[in-house]
Amino acid sequence: EAVEKARLCFLDFLGVSLRGSREKSGLSTLKALEPFISPGRSTIIGYGCGDPLNVSLINGIFAHSLDLDDGHRLAQVHPGASVIPAALALAEEEKVTGEKFLTSIIVGYEICLSLGLMINPYHRNIGFHSTGTCGTFGAAAASAKILSLNKKQTIDCLGLAGTQAAGLLESDHKGSMGKHLHAGRAAQSGVLSALLAREGFTGADTIIEGDEGFLNAMSPEHDTSPELGNFHVRKVYMKKYPICRHLHSTIDSAAKILNSLGMESINEDIVDEIIVKTYEVAAEHDDYKPENIESIRQSLPYSLALFLLNGDLRLENMKRSKTAQKLAQKIKIEISEKMDSLYPEKRPSKVILRLKNRSLESSNILPHGEPEKPFTREDILKKFKLLNREYDTEKLKIIDEMETSTMDELMNKLDLRRKTP
Repeated sequence: EAVEKARLCFLDFLGVSLRGSREKSGLSTLKALEPFISPGRSTIIGYGCGDPLNVSLINGIFAHSLDLDDGHRLAQVHPGASVIPAALALAEEEKVTGEKFLTSIIVGYEICLSLGLMINPYHRNIGFHSTGTCGTFGAAAASAKILSLNKKQTIDCLGLAGTQAAGLLESDHKGSMGKHLHAGRAAQSGVLSALLAREGFTGADTIIEGDEGFLNAMSPEHDTSPELGNFHVRKVYMKKYPICRHLHSTIDSAAKILNSLGMESINEDIVDEIIVKTYEVAAEHDDYKPENIESIRQSLPYSLALFLLNGDLRLENMKRSKTAQKLAQKIKIEISEKMDSLYPEKRPSKVILRLKNRSLESSNILPHGEPEKPFTREDILKKFKLLNREYDTEKLKIIDEMETSTMDELMNKLDLRRKTP
């Protein structure tokens, strides 16, 4: 079950990253790093090949730039955007099998998510972005597995990862591309840690639990019993909308209302008021005047306005407009104590839509894509095609039997290297 979920995570990662390779943050990264990319077998998704250190950084930024990558609601981290770029870059360079690559993903997710479960929500609430912090440990663990490091080397690898683990939510909530960098640097730091450890570079063996280690320095309030060995990859969610996960239940609730009305979208002028009742963390995403697309992805009122006006939240809909601004101003966000008590186990939201002639409401406890409402392989393929209309998705069938191929062979057959940087 874990292997099959890891396979789906890889498939989802490829689709999101291929489309993310055309976003401004990714293109800026390519332009900045182009003079420094060394020859190598690692795929820069959409652009050719390079060395594992630079490629892992670039692909991590691609993977996280759309806010469409996978996550875990209790660990509160996006593991795929850091773990998979690290594992993939080294797997191609080392010519390891698809079986070992999938195993490394499971290892990386397990370490990343176990740490997230230990420290969140406290770690998040004091300002850390777990994708950058826990993601660095996960990327290092996956990289150690790819390189077949021994016990001593693996401990050194994790020790080096821990001292590089970073990422502040100020970057996320102020609508900057720094959020994308968190995932890319986590992936790159994981690769660097493994490469250094293989050559005897030492790291602190108490980097997690030491007096000045990760837990005491960055999450003094934490669970002391990590849930290792549970194959947490099975509980990973996947995303339909390119916005912060805390906003998805609200959008799903609004979708039910549109469906009940038999309408694909609504006009701003027939709306009197919209009330959103939700948990506190979601309610805090209350930017009514986002200045750029990164800010829109973090804005509950603006995302909801765009969804209602377009009947969907595809990438092409994520634009500022006077109509969206007017509708967003009609949205009132309220914290529900009952809903807040359900968080983080659940992510509830209720939308009350008051029109000129009637009022409708709908609620949602968990958004689509959670393990309780999982994406199927067909859902992920549909998402892949929607994001990358020019790509022949028939090529993706080889992922179903990837265990027997080496990863450099597999990526060659997938033909994701469109051009050079």
